[in-house]
Amino acid sequence: MSETSNSAVSIDEVRHVAALANVELTAEELPRMARDLNAILGYIAELNELDTTGIAPMAQASEALGLTPAAHGETLRVDEVRPSVDRAAVMAEAPETDGRFFKVPKVIER
Repeated sequence: MSETSNSAVSIDEVRHVAALANVELTAEELPRMARDLNAILGYIAELNELDTTGIAPMAQASEALGLTPAAHGETLRVDEVRPSVDRAAVMAEAPETDGRFFKVPKVIER
C-alpha cells in the first residue's frame, strides 16, 4: 500500500466525520478508525494508479462474465408509473398524524 503523509486522515478529521455521522467514538477508537480510513484511502490510491485505458466501464459483473441478464433472471422490473396509495386511507391508519404528515417522536438529539 502506498500511503502519502499529505493524504492521511487526522484524528480531528475522524472526530469531525464521526460527529457528522452522529457516531460516538472512544479515545481508544479514534486512532484505530484513523488507521482504518487511511488504509482504505491507500487502497483507493493503488487502484487509481492502474492503467484502465481501453477498458470499457462495467455496469454489472454479469456483463464481464458474458451472461445475459434475461437468460438468468437478473433483470429489474419495468419502471412504470402507477397510482399511489390514497393519502386519506393511509393517514386514517396512522397512530398520530396532522392529516398530511405522520407525527413521530424525536429520536435524535444533538
